[in-house]
Amino acid sequence: MAKTPSNSKKNLRAHYSGARKADPRPITGKESPTELLEHAFSAYVGRQERTAFELMRRSMEVDASIFLTLSGAMTPAGLHQSCIIPLIEKGVISALTTTGANLYHDAHRIIGHAIREVNPNAGDLQYRLARIIRIYDLGFWEEALLDTDRLFSALLRRPEFQRKMTTPEFHYLLGKNIQAIEKQLGVKQPSLLSTCYKHGVPIFVGAVQDGSIFLNAVKLKRLLGPEFKFEIDINDDVYWMAALQHYCRHHFSNKMAIWILGGGVPKNYTLQGEPLLDQILGVPTDGFDIDVQFCVDPVDNGALSSCPAGEGHTWGKVSMEAVEAGSMYVHTDVTAVFPWLTHALLSDSKMKRKPRRLMDVMQEAVTFLDKDVQKRRKSLLKTIDWSPDEEKPNPDEHTAYVR
Repeated sequence: MAKTPSNSKKNLRAHYSGARKADPRPITGKESPTELLEHAFSAYVGRQERTAFELMRRSMEVDASIFLTLSGAMTPAGLHQSCIIPLIEKGVISALTTTGANLYHDAHRIIGHAIREVNPNAGDLQYRLARIIRIYDLGFWEEALLDTDRLFSALLRRPEFQRKMTTPEFHYLLGKNIQAIEKQLGVKQPSLLSTCYKHGVPIFVGAVQDGSIFLNAVKLKRLLGPEFKFEIDINDDVYWMAALQHYCRHHFSNKMAIWILGGGVPKNYTLQGEPLLDQILGVPTDGFDIDVQFCVDPVDNGALSSCPAGEGHTWGKVSMEAVEAGSMYVHTDVTAVFPWLTHALLSDSKMKRKPRRLMDVMQEAVTFLDKDVQKRRKSLLKTIDWSPDEEKPNPDEHTAYVR
């Protein structure tokens, strides 16, 4: 029997009546961070922020393996010291994907160079004459770059770096060496590299050639020739990301979350582990269960940096559950809200756990994926040939395919 208009209206009103009520309350200054988020952030970007916090908290409550991606000049801004390092130390962050630039600029402070607040409108021609490097409203002497180049050139020449390796291996070795330097220099606030080394957090960098650490590797290769054997294994690097996600899916709580600070290469480099598993290697996976992103970009220009979870779901990157109830895109600058949300999260004593130490199980994870790939070897071999003589698909006829 067809629904009458009155029944439809009744059902719609019943659905509305079950929605969360906006519940603003006077701020007294005595509220906990969680209480403030619950009652003072009911609408617009504020509601996005509140929902993001709820998903961050849910990530911990379901004991998800949390993959954090970090793009933009976040270490010059100090976000690693205020937020990322405390989250790592509390066992919140399981794996990190960032840019080489963030790891490079972090080292300035370690060797004694300050990053200072500057006037972004003071004139870049004058800054250049004074040899001051500007990142919007932050600045540092050009010598900070030159001294940091010398640091990484010296490290890269050490014997342990003279082989082919993945970016997690590379940054693990850098973290080990940087930790020793920090101890020698009496550095009070450790770097992101040394913190990840200490807690076994893998650091992936999807475009190492786009950062100054690798530029120094280019210099060393030209100067030293065959004597310099350092090389990044990009094939294994991508495989290792997928292997970690596959391992996390079948170990721990079986839940995975991705927290995206900014967008860019770190975002896609992490998310693409899921379609690599499912579409390329034929290993079934569901995608990330929770997806939280903070980014200022518009979502309608086709850019990867800002694409929402629903779009990512069509690629197999996040799960159906994430799209329906586990995703939030917060349209804001990371530095404007993430310190506050980190404070709110860590103000709850339950929001901590023993570190996953995924770097320690990396080879186990690779072996675990290798076994599943080997099971599918026969069918996968059928996917590696193509001929122009093959019958062309009819674009008007599509067969739904569910693995």
